[in-house]
Amino acid sequence: MSYTVFALKWRPGNFDEIVGQKHIVTTLKSALEKKRLAHAYLFSGPRGVGKTSTARILAKALNCKNGPTVNPCQKCSSCLEISQGRNLDVIEIDGASNRGIDEIRVLRENVKFLPASGKFKIYIIDEVHMLTVEAFNALLKTLEEPPDFVKFIFATTQPHKVIPTILSRCQRLDFRRISVIETISQLEHIVSQEKISIDKDVLFAIAKSSDGSLRDAESILDQLISFSQGKISLQDITSVLGLIEQDVLLDITDKIIKKDAVGTFVLLNQIIDAGKDVSVFLASLIEHFRNLMVAKISNADPKLIDLPQEFCVKLLEQSQALSLEEIFSAFSLLVNTQEVAKRLDSLRIPLEIGLIKLAYDKKRGDVLNPGHHSVAPKEINKVKEPVAEQKEMPHNSVSLENIKGKWQAIVDNLSRIKISVATYLNEGDPIGLDGGVLTISFPRNYSLHKESLERRENKAMIEKIISELSDSNLKVHFILSKDNIEKSDNQDSSFIKSALDAFKARIIKEE
Repeated sequence: MSYTVFALKWRPGNFDEIVGQKHIVTTLKSALEKKRLAHAYLFSGPRGVGKTSTARILAKALNCKNGPTVNPCQKCSSCLEISQGRNLDVIEIDGASNRGIDEIRVLRENVKFLPASGKFKIYIIDEVHMLTVEAFNALLKTLEEPPDFVKFIFATTQPHKVIPTILSRCQRLDFRRISVIETISQLEHIVSQEKISIDKDVLFAIAKSSDGSLRDAESILDQLISFSQGKISLQDITSVLGLIEQDVLLDITDKIIKKDAVGTFVLLNQIIDAGKDVSVFLASLIEHFRNLMVAKISNADPKLIDLPQEFCVKLLEQSQALSLEEIFSAFSLLVNTQEVAKRLDSLRIPLEIGLIKLAYDKKRGDVLNPGHHSVAPKEINKVKEPVAEQKEMPHNSVSLENIKGKWQAIVDNLSRIKISVATYLNEGDPIGLDGGVLTISFPRNYSLHKESLERRENKAMIEKIISELSDSNLKVHFILSKDNIEKSDNQDSSFIKSALDAFKARIIKEE
């Protein structure tokens, strides 16, 4: 007997076996029980989530010898033929290869003929959005007044491409992505039945890489079984798919929190030396900081993070060592790294610089000290906040040039108190000083920085440091200016240039 791939072997055969689409199952069962079935359905949703499988199950429910029924017998000739894709009354059409008006005209001619053996003639058109406008228009009359014995089931991944006149004649059911937890559960069932030895971490990695498509997850599992010898390990799947393990993301974030710049740099190079795709790593790290944000605000609710409980616990621990401002700042820097990489046509150097910026301890100054582990940002934030009251100092003796000359010292001093405030302020430019008020300008797309620094405690902190270092009693005023909207780009270019000069390096195009 020929081998059957898992995606087909474990395809659901009845409504109860459909994974992750409870709302769809409930709707269709209710319609069958009440005998209130529409003459045309549109199943929309991502690939590999069960649209065509559900269409076949609905066809079986309609044409089973006991039908219409919510529980097709799976034994009668109609049920067996539909499962095998050879039933004369269930016509499956690929919309991508049968998209023209001639094919639809043939369909219209055949619609009027009675079913060969079942109660209904059922047309399942996959990727229906691929039909031409003329083909859609040819369908309209048939859809509006079909014979009583005809049912249409359309499936599409792009419902917005289906013309409104067709949509208005269909009952639309939206399928959702399969969650990681639901995918793992189904994979556990498959490996149990197939008697396959596999680590649970592997199932988690498969579920994450499938991006909500159960069919993709089952195909990856199939591939791994063919690739591996004996028990399937986490190393097998990372070798086959080039994935980034969740533990690696946790490890590099720990080093960022501890301000271990050397450790961060070493770990990144280990990832690259292992042959990992740096773009995949960066995308995974950005998602990780998104999960840290969600963990911070939701107490690591697994439903919002879509990860197993054990990883949610680790995320919660890390999120407690960071403020939301620090998470936002890291997220912004990583996304900006992606943009810089596009302009340089190279990702490794911007990624190295970005990670070192995150792990750099400005309070110490010298980054390259392998034995150093500074306190986590949460501990830094416990330093006593400055009070708004300041000693009386004249402000007429200081100039804007004096402030600009001491700007880096101001930022460095702030980083010892609250790193997120220093990070945000570092993106600003002092552009004016009048009547004891220092105006600091940010690019127009940096409104988050401005809003954060305008909070009373942050603003008081900045005014205190600036006043102390300038020996004047100054207030600050923040503005957004379109004139320096390119500031961040110029800073990135300058930062990259200084790094290249320091290491006597040059940029080469990655293969």
